Amino acid sequence: MNPLALLFLVLGLGLIAWLSARARAIALDRGGAQLHSRPRQHATYVALWTVVPALIFAAIWAALSPSLVTASVLADPAAAVLPAGGFERDSILAEARSLALGRGYGAFYDESEALAPVFAQAQSFYRWIGAGIVVLLAVAGAAYALSRITPLFRARAQVERGVMLALLVASLIAILTTLGIFLSLVFESARFFAIVPVTDFLFGTTWSPQVISQRDPGASLGAVPLFWGTFFIGAVIAMIVAIPLGLMSAVYLTQYAHPRVRRWVKPCLEILAGVPTVVYGYFAALTVGPAIRQIAVALGMPYASSESALSAGLVMGVMIIPFVSSMADDSIAAVPTAMRDGSLAMGATTNETIRRVLLPAALPGVVAGILLAVSRAIGETMIVVMAASGAATITLNPFESATTVTKQIVDLLTGEAEFDSAKTLAAFALGLTLFVITFLLNIVALRVVKRYREAYE
Repeated sequence: MNPLALLFLVLGLGLIAWLSARARAIALDRGGAQLHSRPRQHATYVALWTVVPALIFAAIWAALSPSLVTASVLADPAAAVLPAGGFERDSILAEARSLALGRGYGAFYDESEALAPVFAQAQSFYRWIGAGIVVLLAVAGAAYALSRITPLFRARAQVERGVMLALLVASLIAILTTLGIFLSLVFESARFFAIVPVTDFLFGTTWSPQVISQRDPGASLGAVPLFWGTFFIGAVIAMIVAIPLGLMSAVYLTQYAHPRVRRWVKPCLEILAGVPTVVYGYFAALTVGPAIRQIAVALGMPYASSESALSAGLVMGVMIIPFVSSMADDSIAAVPTAMRDGSLAMGATTNETIRRVLLPAALPGVVAGILLAVSRAIGETMIVVMAASGAATITLNPFESATTVTKQIVDLLTGEAEFDSAKTLAAFALGLTLFVITFLLNIVALRVVKRYREAYE
């Protein structure tokens, strides 16, 4: 049975169960019995028992059935002509599966054309088995739930418990996903550090993964130039652009702008946060980079690069402006009005009130916004991939080439090197380092925000 048709069938059974349970609860209510829960709560309870177990099994079966189909095909006598193993056998099986599903337009292997009917038969067999079990689970769940409808049954508590369980699962998904990412990075990084010493990686000043010595692989995998480039582009140049412009725009919008102007300017400013980063990358590579190189040549620097740290940092700073502005706006607006009014009543000007009262009071929130913006900047990928250079250098000249951790991760994972080589595994070590840095920055920012809220709520 088609998965979409099966889904509609289960939902249809759930609707029938909901209507039946509601009718039964209404009949009990009209018969003089005092129901603990409302009829629709009884109906929701029965519908959940009808739909949820069936859909859970359908999801599990969808994950297990391909392996069962493959095992069934391999057990068929027609599979005796397949190679013993390896890439060729996997290719034949994949092509036979595509032909069986009607997605192929011809067979490259003769064996796959012979196996396609076997695949189609096995898929149909296991699909109908799964559909039958799903329908049986839906009917059994409905029957069980209908049998529990009595005047004293606490359907409301059961439904609320089910909803709380669903919310708990939804909240755990983010946590488990983060944990899975972290563990995968730790596992692969451990393989890398078994080849390259940690000290060579964290404190080495030479990054040249194209030429790795078998005797001393850590000599060319020192990540200090990458850390410096990431800090220089994302935390220095970008913040020099983002902090003043973001903070001044927040002050203007909260203290000086007319409400009508604020209604128009603030959404326009926040549009910058919604622009895809690849667009910023194109802008930096095609417009800002060449313009900066021309300026550098005019200033007497003929060897300036169009893939300079300044071009990537400037565009990244423009992208980060909404993050700083939004947090500063919220922080300044959260300062009690009495503090502002008291300062003005004492004879201070608006400028003095902003500098000496509002900004110091809102400083924790502003600092938290800056830290979050830095975390966002050092993890940016597309802008530095398209605008920054791949040359790992340690320089204070913004017109020279520089690279970042994210740029190198992309370069390391888009080659033909073996997956277990030091060159490829270095990407995971860089990812783990970047993960730890951004994680610590987020913790500091959240701590600052927490202290700010405790002070002014």
